[in-house]
Amino acid sequence: MNFGGSEVVYDYNESKIVVLPVPYDATSTWIKGADKGPDAILEASVNLEFYDIETDSEAHLKGIHTVEPVSGCSNPAEMVDAVYNRTLALLDDGKFPVIIGGNHSVSIGAIKAFASRFSDLTVLQLDAHGDMRDEYEGSPFNHACVMARAREVAPVVQAGIRSISAGELKNIERDRIFYAHELTYDKSLYRKAIETLTSNVYITIDLDVLDPSLMPSTGTPEPGGPDYRELIHFLRDVIRQRNVLGFDVVELCPSEYNKAPDFVAAKIIYQLLSYRFC
Repeated sequence: MNFGGSEVVYDYNESKIVVLPVPYDATSTWIKGADKGPDAILEASVNLEFYDIETDSEAHLKGIHTVEPVSGCSNPAEMVDAVYNRTLALLDDGKFPVIIGGNHSVSIGAIKAFASRFSDLTVLQLDAHGDMRDEYEGSPFNHACVMARAREVAPVVQAGIRSISAGELKNIERDRIFYAHELTYDKSLYRKAIETLTSNVYITIDLDVLDPSLMPSTGTPEPGGPDYRELIHFLRDVIRQRNVLGFDVVELCPSEYNKAPDFVAAKIIYQLLSYRFC
């Protein structure tokens, strides 16, 4: 299935934007089902309007192509390598990669690929959780370790965080983390977060950054997050002020009884593309 369905059908060579699905869930630690997230996002994307009111643009005219998913990996290390190699190939072809998960582990390979190709890169994490454990449940590639792996290859800025373990504190840089409770009361901190970024930025969006009243379909929901408009306008400002090279959207754990979160995830992707390519 293509992102956008039959309305958005572009050949790989003519497409600037390439969507890479990674239906991986092996390292999830509570609610399972994030491996079904990519298909749910693609299915929901068919119902988008591809004219964006806010930017008065049609981002799909830049070409959006959906490639075959990363699959068949027997362990998380193999998955990370596969995502790394697939993302690297997209970058070498001059594409703007959009990786859709799957749990947050899928971001590790993508981040490594971007860090290997771009200097002056910062990874911007939007997430409810710090994800700074050195390892969890016996694996350094667990979804709870993503940003610990990211900081090994690039500086990171974290926003929306409201859940960490005491053991993660040693890996967290206080001037580069913007907690949700602080952002709630002081919106100027969003501007400070942008000022902390370098010129090149890769964005990783764990959907549990959103409040679960809007995004209940995640493996580890956490109360106290931003709403859609607050999140998306922060990302709009990031894209306007920095060179965003690609992004991922992960941790959708779809429910057969509530399709709205699937559409929210698809809308976030297309809205970011509208900002980036308007």
